[in-house]
Amino acid sequence: MFQAALISLALLGAPAEKPAPATNTKCPVMGEKVSEKSKTVVVRGREYRLCCPGCGPKLQKDPDKYLEKDGTPKNAKAAK
Repeated sequence: MFQAALISLALLGAPAEKPAPATNTKCPVMGEKVSEKSKTVVVRGREYRLCCPGCGPKLQKDPDKYLEKDGTPKNAKAAK
């Protein structure tokens, strides 16, 4: 029982996994150009750069609308 308590305490103090860094050059929501200085939001363990603060809640609320299954922004595909 004592061991289980120690393990539980150890897990509580364990650092959370660091999200994968943002690599997108366009906002996944609006498609506007973003830079390394742009605000970011974490969705599904990955950071995404945003063009404005309003895009963060939209991306978090409905990531399937803006992201492919592999996490690539849907608007990252080259126009044909």
